[in-house]
Amino acid sequence: MYDFAIVGGGIVGLSTAMALGNRYPNARILVLEKESQWAFHQTGNNSGVIHAGIYYKPGSFKAKFCRAGARSMVEFCQEHNIPHEVCGKVIVATEESELPRLESLYQRGLENGLSLARITAEEVREIEPHVNCLAGIRVFSTGIADYKKVCAKYAELVQLQGGDLRLNTKVLKIVDIPEGKVLETNQGTFKTQVLVNCAGLHSDRVAKMGGVDPQAKIVPFRGEYYELVPEKRYLVNTLIYPVPNPAFPFLGVHFTKMIDGSVHAGPNAVLSFKREGYKKTDFDLRDFTEVMTFPGFWKLAARHADEGIKEIIRSYSKAAFVHSLQRLIPAVRAEDVVPTHAGVRAQALMNDGKLVDDFLIVKGENSVHVCNAPSPAATSSIEIGKAVAEQVPVPKTVQIALSA
Repeated sequence: MYDFAIVGGGIVGLSTAMALGNRYPNARILVLEKESQWAFHQTGNNSGVIHAGIYYKPGSFKAKFCRAGARSMVEFCQEHNIPHEVCGKVIVATEESELPRLESLYQRGLENGLSLARITAEEVREIEPHVNCLAGIRVFSTGIADYKKVCAKYAELVQLQGGDLRLNTKVLKIVDIPEGKVLETNQGTFKTQVLVNCAGLHSDRVAKMGGVDPQAKIVPFRGEYYELVPEKRYLVNTLIYPVPNPAFPFLGVHFTKMIDGSVHAGPNAVLSFKREGYKKTDFDLRDFTEVMTFPGFWKLAARHADEGIKEIIRSYSKAAFVHSLQRLIPAVRAEDVVPTHAGVRAQALMNDGKLVDDFLIVKGENSVHVCNAPSPAATSSIEIGKAVAEQVPVPKTVQIALSA
């Protein structure tokens, strides 16, 4: 019988296990991951950005956790010699119509307590000489990191705490018992007093398996990237973002310097026909049917039809993708970029077609379910882990150990 069992070995699941181990040193902790390695899905395919927190609604979990997480992630990387760099980023307006939105974003960043600067087009070009813009914002605390190595260190620390980590272990069924939960898996049965669901792309399904309705469904969006060829990496020094459209849930195509020195351009965002669908041809009948029969998806699609069509065109037309990149850096040509790996974002969507805009943590009977943790979850992972550890019901065995 474990005190806590965590389903999901991505960055949130591992950080939660680490936080529980720190908070309850004598607790018996289990982490179950269905893949053969940690951080296989969202964490292992993200852009590696340490986000500052400029975009998020002041007072939201995302705003608070991201701002604190940007600090704690850098401290963690420094402590454990994990590759990272606080290089900052620029957000630029390329059209007159974007200038009011740029100013609104600047004010939001100030409300979130960030270190920012309004900069002129000339000042932008001092940082990024090849950018075309009218004005910009300099965000000083944005950085980049190797999140796979972060996860490997989380897993190592959980093991040092005495945690039991199991790869290749898929949860098939969850059964309530008086003492807690029984998790039936492809590798046998495990008992736990408390279940913590950090299953990412499958978090809504695991929640329902555990008798909890999160009131939202995961809809997978594939983010497709190109990469600058090595001889063109000089075009980008840090991170370059456009002013986001507040009516559209994604940040728009941007340039990201990666920790290995490469430069990724993207992503566009298109519906994936499979929750783990990293290629255009990937298809899963259950995943596809769930989305197509979900009223919330069609309401979202109707609301963002114009932008959605543009994203689909960019997915199939390299020329259209390159054209969107040229808004930021006119010198980019089609031969300067090559396709690179895609990622899939687990986005929770409600029945009314509204995206769950914040992290969503739902409590159940002897359970806690993290049901919406897309970006900036990697940046915020230490803070999310601490928050979940504070919210979980404390088993009697752990209470007794604490009072002894």
